[in-house]
Amino acid sequence: MKNDHTLYGILAGSEEKGRGAMETAVYALCILSVVAAIFQFVGQPAQDPFAVFYPTAQPVPVVSHTVQPVRGTKS
Repeated sequence: MKNDHTLYGILAGSEEKGRGAMETAVYALCILSVVAAIFQFVGQPAQDPFAVFYPTAQPVPVVSHTVQPVRGTKS
């Protein structure tokens, strides 16, 4: 009887019960965490990277040239 099994052959040939379901669950959780991270950033507003090139609106100064008459003074 030949008994020349290698460690790799033994490990590759053995399949633990429930290992496939566990691997599927771990892979599914990894994918769900990536999708959750993507959707976390989808809802956040992004700044415009080209906003520095847009001309900024300058406030127009309000100047009143009307003169209000002063009443009640004696000269």
